[in-house]
Amino acid sequence: MTVLTRPILEIDFNNLLDNYLTLKRLASSSICAAVVKDDAYGLGASEVAELLYNEADCDTFFVAHAIEGAAIAPKLPKARIYVLQGIGEDSLETFRENPQLIPVISCPEMLDFWKANRVNGIKPAIHIETGLNRLGFRENELAALSDDDKSEFSLVMSHLACADEKGHFMNEHQLEAFRRLKNDYFPKLPASLSASDGVFLGNDFQLDMVRLGAAMYGINTAPYRENQMKNVVRIKAPVLQIAPLPKGDFVGYSATYRANTDRKIAIVSIGYGDGIPRSLSNVGKVFFKTGCQLSEARIIGRISMDNIICDVTNVDNLQVGDTAYLADDFYTLDDMGRDAGTIAYEIMSRIGKNKRFVRKIKRDRL
Repeated sequence: MTVLTRPILEIDFNNLLDNYLTLKRLASSSICAAVVKDDAYGLGASEVAELLYNEADCDTFFVAHAIEGAAIAPKLPKARIYVLQGIGEDSLETFRENPQLIPVISCPEMLDFWKANRVNGIKPAIHIETGLNRLGFRENELAALSDDDKSEFSLVMSHLACADEKGHFMNEHQLEAFRRLKNDYFPKLPASLSASDGVFLGNDFQLDMVRLGAAMYGINTAPYRENQMKNVVRIKAPVLQIAPLPKGDFVGYSATYRANTDRKIAIVSIGYGDGIPRSLSNVGKVFFKTGCQLSEARIIGRISMDNIICDVTNVDNLQVGDTAYLADDFYTLDDMGRDAGTIAYEIMSRIGKNKRFVRKIKRDRL
């Protein structure tokens, strides 16, 4: 019998590469930038960026902060790396030391800072607001720009609020707003409106550049249709103990579950300290493979920091040391997010950066 104690995160870089190439085919007339912010959603920005740069001819990347861009720049010598949070006093030196980094300017104050601290050889992008009401110049601020101000920029971009719902009125509303503002203020600049979800809305939304993120990592960003992306992430954890649960006994902190018949439980070595949402308590699912059979087991009781407890009464031949599957092709992070009342993006980000996992990378092509 093998005794293991740590959860396992498997990342399939072959599927990630296939996903990027699939999206690239769908947006064949656009530059297909790769979004590797937040350490590539926790999966490893350096590894992901290097893979796409070398294997898929991707030469345009997006990060959130300059420090993220500086970390990947040495492996991408000819790439452009856009920085979504822009430039400020806390990142100026990073831009000066890394000429591949291109700030995305999102407000007049940041533009003023840029003009006072320009970095030679860099022309920033401008982010304009079209309906999300997050970062971006509003129209009155665009109207106040001088011709010299407008000439500072090399790209105009915005971001869709509801692209995961194909029929949502906001999609056409934002597309029309973006077209009008671009034509009025930046008619000669290349344009980018869509992230992964916008790619599936069709050619009108793809424009000169698309920014590929969540879908590349296997997340279903177009839930109105079957997911065309391959699964990238698998989460596993070992069974630490199997025990009887007598009728009437309680399970876990706060005694939120009580057995109404004699049951059998398995304690699995993973919990909210590893990024598993605590909201899956008493509603989540875990799967076990015993022989040729895949069995589903319910999470019972409160998820704790390091462990979850599962009802395995109907799982035959389960033993200590066997593997519990929390996310796989048959139960994806999208499924987990649905059951947890959150989204796959959040779970992936939490799990991917957690140092308690044993990370196993599948990467046959390099």
